[in-house]
Amino acid sequence: MTVTPKKTILAVDDDEKTRHLLKMYLEKNQYIVRLAHDGLSFRTEFERYRNELSLVILDVMLPDTDGFALCRMVRERSSVPVIMLTASADDTDRIVGLELGADDYIGKPYNPRELLARIKAIHRRSFATDTAGAPRYLHFAGFRLDRLERTLVSPAGALVALTGMDFDLLRFFAEHAGETLDRSRLVEHTRGRDLRAFDRSLDVQVSRLRQRLDDDGKQPVMIKTVRGTGYVFAVDVTARHD
Repeated sequence: MTVTPKKTILAVDDDEKTRHLLKMYLEKNQYIVRLAHDGLSFRTEFERYRNELSLVILDVMLPDTDGFALCRMVRERSSVPVIMLTASADDTDRIVGLELGADDYIGKPYNPRELLARIKAIHRRSFATDTAGAPRYLHFAGFRLDRLERTLVSPAGALVALTGMDFDLLRFFAEHAGETLDRSRLVEHTRGRDLRAFDRSLDVQVSRLRQRLDDDGKQPVMIKTVRGTGYVFAVDVTARHD
């Protein structure tokens, strides 16, 4: 019998009741939960458990800093998935978080079941290694995408920093090279939910991925915009075992 190890989540929120309700709910669903109440305690806990963490939850509004600064710090040190919580109805917070490398966001107040669904979706994508016998590597424009290790190597041989969301989107593009992919399909694959009206998160994510690939945002060669529809990965992709 194989026992699946519990996944460890670090969450920061300045409201004590919210923190402990979240901890109880997630622990009931078989997660290990570490808590922080402000930026300083988050940094301490993050450094202590960094190698164990499978996901981080950041509240945008904190007494001594904000979730954006913490997201930036996390991205400088780790590729662990990040979910941001925002009480603002303005899309600006969400867009800024995604630009900084967050993998998802959810508005406050939130339904714990929705948050759990987002967590499970991220973990499912992050820990998926089964390629059903398909070649492990996808080669394109000098890059090599490793579907097992979830890494990208540049034409110069350097490891390209990708968040989990970056990887998921790039892999989907590469696996469907030449196809025009509508925005709803891309969001459903990378976020596991429908595209909401005026949702700019996908566009931010694509812009961020173009930067990782040095794909000129004004005249992109790899990820091209199909006006009124979505995007197309417009380079040849070869699947190989090496």
